[in-house]
Amino acid sequence: MPVNRRILLVEDDADIAALLVVHLSDYGAEIVHVTDGVDALTYALQEQWDMLILDLGLPGIDGVVIARQIRRLDSAIPILMVTARGTEADRVQGLDAGADDYIVKPFSMAELVARVRALFRRSETSHRGLEQQALVAGDLILDANTRTVSVTGDTVELTCREFGLLAAFIAQPGKTFRRRELLESVWGTQYEGYQHTVNTHINRLRAKIEPDPANPRYILTVWGVGYRFNC
Repeated sequence: MPVNRRILLVEDDADIAALLVVHLSDYGAEIVHVTDGVDALTYALQEQWDMLILDLGLPGIDGVVIARQIRRLDSAIPILMVTARGTEADRVQGLDAGADDYIVKPFSMAELVARVRALFRRSETSHRGLEQQALVAGDLILDANTRTVSVTGDTVELTCREFGLLAAFIAQPGKTFRRRELLESVWGTQYEGYQHTVNTHINRLRAKIEPDPANPRYILTVWGVGYRFNC
């Protein structure tokens, strides 16, 4: 794990939090720990973080609400949800709220640290892969260095996952992507089985970049297969 990373840990179980602080600090990360949703949202929105480790069952404000609030403000911060809620519906809800990964209690500290490191690697690899590139398609311009997107000259605020989807599309115009491919590219291979979360994010992305989201110009549905980008 790169040193000097700042991680906001939101966990109301004191024993679990203490273990997480010890193990993550061993890898050079600075950990700030809060125990309730209100403080978590305040800290998350007012300071700069490299990752958010977020419990779902919190006093004050639920973790899903916190994740959604952060994503609405176009935060690219990786979010790892840590929770006792392990059903498929819970996982889908967490991913749709904006989580990048989801781990269910009880878990080993080694597994959690490995997931944290994987999220950092994925974020850095994605950035390096597009570094120095400005991708253009029609009225769309995607700037990887500033992680900004403009449509007809106006800046559009995208979440981390929306940006990743658009980058994948615009880099390979005309290619038909299966939902599984998009999950593996943008979310990671561990999300196999949650392909309908792609549909949710595609709809949100269309609402932001398409002149008429009901009749998309850029992101086209290939029925029974997935999506392709039309430039």
